[in-house]
Amino acid sequence: MGMIGGKRKTSKPEGTGAFRTTSESRVKAVMAAAELSGLLHEKSGRIGGRISPELIRKAKAQTGIATDTDLIEFALANVALEDNFAERFKAVRGTVDPDLKLGF
Repeated sequence: MGMIGGKRKTSKPEGTGAFRTTSESRVKAVMAAAELSGLLHEKSGRIGGRISPELIRKAKAQTGIATDTDLIEFALANVALEDNFAERFKAVRGTVDPDLKLGF
């Protein structure tokens, strides 16, 4: 990093920006929730499979995750912690009590 015209110059790797920062924040939040939920305590399981190298490259670029193990752990934690909000929201559509006072 250096200074140019009184402003700090930073060098960013290609593909960074607001989207990547948001993705990295999401990774941290998911992994923190997984840790609090006790999903990361014992690491004795092993998983294997054939995955498209392009899929791995793209997923790493989107998340900022560098290792295959961390990427798999994030992906599994993300699925395990999914709250299915959209499905639950659709299931209760139109079920609000008509006598509910909404204040208007």
